[in-house]
Amino acid sequence: MIPFNKPYMTGRELSYIAQAHANGHLSGDGKFTKECHAWLKQHTLAHHALLTHSCTAALEMAALLLDLRAGDEVIMPSYTFVSTANAFALRGAIPVFVDIREDTLNIDERLIEAAITPRTKAICVVHYAGVACEMDTIMDIAQRHGLAVVEDAAQAIYSKYKGRPLGGIGNYGALSFHETKNLISGEGGALLVRDPHEGLRAEILREKGTNRSQFFRGQVDKYTWVDLGSSYLPSELVAAFLKAQIEEGESINAQRLAIWDRYHTWAEGHERAGRLRRPVVPAECEHNAHMYYLLLTDLEARTEFIARMKNSGIGAVFHYVPLHTSPAGQKLGRAHEELDNTVALSERLVRLPLWVGVDAHLEEILDAADRALAGLEA
Repeated sequence: MIPFNKPYMTGRELSYIAQAHANGHLSGDGKFTKECHAWLKQHTLAHHALLTHSCTAALEMAALLLDLRAGDEVIMPSYTFVSTANAFALRGAIPVFVDIREDTLNIDERLIEAAITPRTKAICVVHYAGVACEMDTIMDIAQRHGLAVVEDAAQAIYSKYKGRPLGGIGNYGALSFHETKNLISGEGGALLVRDPHEGLRAEILREKGTNRSQFFRGQVDKYTWVDLGSSYLPSELVAAFLKAQIEEGESINAQRLAIWDRYHTWAEGHERAGRLRRPVVPAECEHNAHMYYLLLTDLEARTEFIARMKNSGIGAVFHYVPLHTSPAGQKLGRAHEELDNTVALSERLVRLPLWVGVDAHLEEILDAADRALAGLEA
């Protein structure tokens, strides 16, 4: 079986983990964590960058920094992972789901303003497949209405919008280093903070609501509970693994882009024949080849295609079930108007294997995909 995903190791991960052990510091915020923080700040241009144990944790920290209360509203797409909504619902806020664009599958910026109410506190955008949302328009809407912008940039490390790194444009950004992402640490994430004055509070929230970080820097003579918070630190073992990935990040990204380009060239003929639609990357967006997806003609074709690929020994998978159709989404959130694109596109999308090393299997994958598409027409 050619899997949908296979975690990539550069070769230095285990050595760095051993170094962390030899350093005698396995809990959070050791040498490797600090090195990862420095790289993230430089790469994303954020004023503050803090590793977390997941992107979910980073989103939860953003919700805490926003001081959300019960009944507040956060506008977001429905076509996203559950953590995007969960992070805000945990604070009692109501996810307000807005439809997505037909081209990029990102939140439709033209629909955001009509979804704003007196209870709206923030807009949470999701850069689907590492392709940027229309950030200039979204930031302008937020500024005019006094709203914060949270970037769920889980899929977007190395991606840019008009030359600006994703995750560092909004008030807060959340990155993922889950094993399915471009840079990985098994589980892991990071919170990015744009405001230079919010770094200390972010540190406190991340350290269970204590000023422990200040204590270790010698800024206070003891530490204590000073704010809400939780345990959002990853261990130094996670940071050590991530540091090895960061060192090879440019190479990893280049290899993924080459695989993405191969898929894109192959799919062009099928697109012209009307069998599928390829991903769209606007000119102002620099993507990171996080995934390669196809939009087939309908749900039946998608289901049959996945089954035929599986029979050929290839892991092709669909993606999110729209949150507004889920039991929790209907209970905890609400949809703003009809979400026709969200429903229709989610039923048509299928993702092909994309990981460093899969290029050795591309001929087999593309031959199987050709047969599967031909079978749909038989």
